[in-house]
Amino acid sequence: MAGTRAGPLHGIRIIEFAGIGPGPFCGMMLADHGAEVIRIDRASGGRGGSQPITTKDVLARGRKSIALNLKSEEGVALARKLCASADGIIEGFRPGVMERLGLGPDELLSDNPKLVYGRMTGWGQTGPYAPYAGHDINYIALAGALAHFGRKGEKPTPPINMVGDFGGGGMMLAFGMVSALLGVARGGSGQVIDAAMTDGTAVLMSMMHGMKNTGTWREELGVNLLDTGAHFYDTYETADGKFVSIGSIEPQFYAELRKVAGLEEDGDFDAQMNPAAWDGLKDKLAALFRTKTRDEWDALMEHTDICYAPVLTMSEAARHPHNTARETFIEIGGDTQPAPAPRYSGTPTARPAPAPMPGDQTDAILADLGLDESEREALREAGTVN
Repeated sequence: MAGTRAGPLHGIRIIEFAGIGPGPFCGMMLADHGAEVIRIDRASGGRGGSQPITTKDVLARGRKSIALNLKSEEGVALARKLCASADGIIEGFRPGVMERLGLGPDELLSDNPKLVYGRMTGWGQTGPYAPYAGHDINYIALAGALAHFGRKGEKPTPPINMVGDFGGGGMMLAFGMVSALLGVARGGSGQVIDAAMTDGTAVLMSMMHGMKNTGTWREELGVNLLDTGAHFYDTYETADGKFVSIGSIEPQFYAELRKVAGLEEDGDFDAQMNPAAWDGLKDKLAALFRTKTRDEWDALMEHTDICYAPVLTMSEAARHPHNTARETFIEIGGDTQPAPAPRYSGTPTARPAPAPMPGDQTDAILADLGLDESEREALREAGTVN
């Protein structure tokens, strides 16, 4: 069953063992960019986690699905056969689970020495925390990131699960998968990728570590240039209860902010880079932005070099003229979703297909593995596949 998708990863086959969060995000990224991603779902139809299984699941789009009973010898044998046909696999179980199933790196790399074996966990495959449960909030806490999200005088605020699950997790694994696949394409062997959300989150904090090392970042919450400490890098409420964002860091952008906002004659704003003045200047800006609606501020500040943007909800973002001009959001199956990104000049990506339900392509995938109708029927009757 050859891949038929467009994109730079066309011709790459990935087997994804169904999970939640960062693993599916990695699978979505690879599928969005042209890989044929076959998800092994449970024959029972479940997938773990609290979210319902639906074709509206954005993270599951663009896949093919086969439903296998991995508690049976026949199901494990089919999974091995499928992985032997693949360029890479993605799994997100606790350390040791795949080994107990008989689907660990030793078995699968023995079957397929060119296989890229991607492992997604929170704590990593090794270390004192490795065997234990956790979630995004815990991983980014241990990695030294969560302590720096929030405002002065308040407790740390989790940035939903953008940093651990997706930035430090799924995106990091997708990068690792493509890097290792490139190594194989250049004549190298397959290998195991140990992608830990703690490691990935720590990497995302690299710039802050550099600033701390040079004395330009303090570890107190909400007192720095980029963590809402500065008056010129923050969000402000408008007269209609909405919000705008200001990022006027460079002197020329700060000067533009002062000009458009009518603050050129207020000498207090001359102290842009004096942290001792930031709280008072923030109070002044807060009072100023409450004098107009967000639309009124848009009319004044959009399409300038202030470094300004309205703070939009997901629904508002999908309708904004800039995003519509770039088709940043698309409709799939009647639902608005982010379009694949980034974009390619020579191998453009295709519009993703809606998420499959578990087992939607089971029969076709088995046929591609060489099983005839009688063999497929026997597997169905035995409950090995669904």
